[in-house]
Amino acid sequence: MTRCRECPPLPQEVARAAELLGRRWVLAILWASAEAGAVRFNEFKQSLETIPPRTLAARLVELEDAGILTRRVLHTRPPRVEYRLTELGLRLGALVDAMHAWASSA
Repeated sequence: MTRCRECPPLPQEVARAAELLGRRWVLAILWASAEAGAVRFNEFKQSLETIPPRTLAARLVELEDAGILTRRVLHTRPPRVEYRLTELGLRLGALVDAMHAWASSA
């Protein structure tokens, strides 16, 4: 009689999503983006008070590269940049909401 059963390997898509979402500050950035719509860099800094600017910039680039955020440069004086959730990013909202509900009930 075998005591262990074989589990299927983790799908690559799940591993990639876990790697991205598991990075520090990513869920907080997603939360702030979902709550505010278009968000500027300094608004993220105010909302996420303790995030270092360098880390914030790196996470925004990672989320943009993953197709979760879009970056839009507004041609004003001085120039402004806004970040907004893409359709893919908006679909992550259900995951973030579920995590919030779980944490609230724990």
